Formats: sequence, C-alpha cells, structure tokens
Amino acid sequence: MIAAIKPAGSNTRGLLAYLYGPGRHDEHTDPHIVAGFAMLGMPDPGRDPDATLTQLARHLDAPVHLRNSEFGKKVTDHVWHCPVRTAPEDRHLSDAEWADIAQRIVEAAGIAPPGDDLDCRWIAVRHADDHIHILATTVREDGRRPKLHDSGIRVGDACRQIEKDYGLRQLKKGDRTAGRRPSQAEMHKAERLGWEQTSRDWLQDRIRAAIPHASSTEELLAYLEADGIAVKPRRGPSGDLLGYAAGRPGDLNKDGEQIFHPGGRIAPDLTLPKLKARLEAGRPEEHPTARRDRPATAWHQATEALDTFRTDLTDDTHAQAHITALGELLEATSQKAPIHLRAELQAASKAFARAQRSQIRAEDRAAHAIRNAARDIVHTATGPDGSALAALIAALLWAGIIANRWHEAKGHAHQADAARRALHHLQAAADQALTPTLVVLEQRQPKQETRRTLAHDVRAAIPDQADRILTDPSWPALAALLADAEARGHQPHQLLKEAAAQRELATARQPARVLITRLQHTSRNPSPNLRAEAARLRTTASVTGQQATAAQPPAVPGVRPNRPRR
Repeated sequence: MIAAIKPAGSNTRGLLAYLYGPGRHDEHTDPHIVAGFAMLGMPDPGRDPDATLTQLARHLDAPVHLRNSEFGKKVTDHVWHCPVRTAPEDRHLSDAEWADIAQRIVEAAGIAPPGDDLDCRWIAVRHADDHIHILATTVREDGRRPKLHDSGIRVGDACRQIEKDYGLRQLKKGDRTAGRRPSQAEMHKAERLGWEQTSRDWLQDRIRAAIPHASSTEELLAYLEADGIAVKPRRGPSGDLLGYAAGRPGDLNKDGEQIFHPGGRIAPDLTLPKLKARLEAGRPEEHPTARRDRPATAWHQATEALDTFRTDLTDDTHAQAHITALGELLEATSQKAPIHLRAELQAASKAFARAQRSQIRAEDRAAHAIRNAARDIVHTATGPDGSALAALIAALLWAGIIANRWHEAKGHAHQADAARRALHHLQAAADQALTPTLVVLEQRQPKQETRRTLAHDVRAAIPDQADRILTDPSWPALAALLADAEARGHQPHQLLKEAAAQRELATARQPARVLITRLQHTSRNPSPNLRAEAARLRTTASVTGQQATAAQPPAVPGVRPNRPRR
C-alpha cells in the first residue's frame, strides 16, 4: 500500500472538482465519501444531487477562513492531499475497510490525533476500486496548525501495519533514501513530449554518468554543460559554489523558460555537499588524461582495487564509501565496455544506484582507490582485451554480492533489493564476457595425463570444492589456463589457493568459471617457479661442462616441463 502525500495546496474547491470529476481518462466511477472528521454533518455531493462541491469546500475551509479573518497573515497552504493505493494483486477493499484505513492514516499523519476533538477537517473520497484520496484542511478547530513534521514517515509506518492487518502485499519500510517519485504532471508531460523518462529521472542518469569523469564539483558542472545540460550554479559573494540546479533541454514552463531542478530533488545523494565529498575526497595525484599512455593497465588496476573490497567493509562508514565508489566504477565500466555488453552493464549500474546510499554516512576518503580506478577507465582511450574485461566484470559481480550481503546484515531492505537486481544484470554480462575465452581455452585443453596432474592440484589447494570444480563443464578450460600459467612460470597449486582466498566458491554457480576469471587476472605476469629455475640452471651447467657448440633447440610451444607427481 502506498500513501503519497502531495505538496500543500491552496484550492480546496479545485481538488474536490478533480476527486468528484470523471478523471483525466474517464477512470473515476461512483465518487463518494467513505470517511470524514467527526463533525462532517453535511450530505455527500457524490450521493446527494442537492449537495454541491462549493458547499463541501466551504464546510472544510471554515476553520481556515476563521483564522484568516482573525490574523493578519493569511494561510494559503492549507490543503493536505494524500492518495492511498493498494497493489494491483491485492483484493478490493470495502468502503468500511477503506474508512478504517483512512482514519488510521490521518491519525498517524497528525491531521486527526486520537482523542482530539479539535482536530482538522478531512474527508476520504473513493472513486475507484483500488484507491482513495484523503483531503484535509490544515487548520484545527482552535485555529492552530497541526504538527505534520515527518508525517510521511509516520504514515509509511502505518501503511506497513495496515498491510499486515489486512493481508495486503507487504512493502519494505522506508528509510528516507529514496528519490522523489515522478508526479502525475511530470509523467503526463514526458508522455506528451514522447520522452521515455521524466526530466528528473533523465537528469539523474546523466549526472551519475558524468561523476567518474570529474575530480571536483566545478569539473562536474562543466562536463554537464558540455554535454548539453542546462546548469544553474548558485554562488556566494566570493564566487564559491554553494549549490546547483540542472535542467533538461526542451523542458520549458508555460512561459517558454527552462525548468531547473535542484540537485537534492533529482536524487538524495546528488546534492552539492554530497557530490563534493565524493569527488574531492579521492582526487588522484595526476589527472587521468595524463595516463592515456598506459591504457591496458587501467582495467587490471580496477580489478586490483576491488581485491580488498571484502576486508574494507569491516567499518560501516568505510563500507558505505566503498559501495558508493563501486557504483561509480560500475558506471565507468558500462561506458567503456564493448557495445554488446553495455546494455546489461548499464542496467546493472542503474539498478545499483539505490544501493549506493543509505542512512550510514560514508567516509569517502576510504574508497579513493576504487574511485580513481573509475576515473582512469573513463579516460582510457583503448578498450580492454577480453580477459581483462571478463576479470573486471567478475570482480564487480563478487563486489556486488558482498555489498548485497552487507546491506542485508544491516537491515537495509531497499538497498539489498537494489543490489540483487544489479547482480542479475552483472551475472549476464559476466557470462557474455567470458564466453569467447572459454571457447579458445576449450579448443586447446591439455592431454589427459596433464589434466589428472592438475586435478591433483585442485584437490590439494581447494579440497572442499574440488568435486564441484572438477565436474563443472568449464573444467577443461580451467585446466588449459592452469597449464598455460605453469608454462609462464607459475605454480598452479599456489594460484588456485590465492584465487580461492579472494572469492569463496560455495555459493558460486560454476566455480570453475569463477576461478578462470580470477586466474586470468592473477597469472597475467610470470612469477618465479623454483623448480623450473633449478632445472634451467642444471641444463646450463651441463651444456657448459660439455662445451656444447651447437645452439640449444628452441622450446616447443605448448610443451610442459616435467615435474614430479604430488
């Protein structure tokens, strides 16, 4: 059940005309009052042909007119409006049930506190099966104004209890981190202009996409302006930036003027102070454009930045900072990834936006490594190779799983749900990114004897998950990758232990695939192999002692050095 308190209005008669009218699309049927204040005492215009909306409006406004006649400053924001709607799958409630619900909501809001005989005047009008509209005038019978501060939170709590009592679909409790829902006017305007998104939703996506490109709020606003977005900064006498508003091109008011939306109304985490804390807390020592000569390393550095994600979630303020920065890295990756992966990554980034903010204050300086990695990626001129991209997306997937678990442990229901939706898209992107690599590896899987030896390594390094790994359809590809890594000087046993330490495998759908993406990252550089080095030294000494005159034949690609069985 959703109770959406609207901004205060001043025209009681006008709102009644809408509630009792046919609706914008003739959707209103049988409008009538189901509940009202105790002293209502007049006929219902929906049921009595002699009753008029003007009479009802005057009756509801009587305390307002009395107060205005006694005080010099008139009340002009006295119309409180709250539509209350059930979910599409809920049963239709009776008028008596809606009456009880309306009473509970006005009590929770402070419109009509229990046992208060001097409360505000209000009515609940029903003109559809699935919702009612509560209209109240916010001047009490004694001329005082009601205490409505935080009424939205109290009404939300009441709705959660009503859902339980009436067996309705149960929604998650609000935590004051949600963005503002589009108004009907905004949705109708977008539909009229052929826009897929309302202006505020469109601006939110553009601002989030711009964040990885900037290292300060001034840079961010400049980037938005260069992208064609109307920006109106608010500055102090010294020229310091105090706030900003943004406007969508073509979003004009009735006078043809650009409509601007303050950052905090676009999304709770896009206010100037919060953007300043995020952007300037982890500023890189050198501007990312100075690093374009090292494009190939940006993707690996991003994966390395995520390697410590799990351990950095022990402190709540650090955890929230890392999750926020994770969203920025996800957005940066979605912008620079190959076209065939962008749709899933962009969907993941959009879904993860709610997970980036909670009631816990973020210590943004703690996440500078991830944030700097995001900036490096968006300023990289060359895209990643397939293995680097697959490793990064797999790391993003694992970080998203950790973020989801952290939010669940903290009771952040909305954020955990957002992370789960993002994981669905990340998993699809990870599967797509790894497929070409699997095809290549499976085509050159090692011989049966080599696979048996490598299987022994798996059982020794990861005994608890060995059976799942060895029966995974991707095991031949993993064996090929391990054989390649050993040829470059790595020890498969050690690589497997390190990879398993970075990502637990018990919850992985396909543990062999998880290991492949980890090993692609950790085994890209040769590392010392003491046995191989000792064999090389013995060979060199033997050749020197025999005073060999012929050059040693070159190594045959794909041939593995002999090693003793474990």
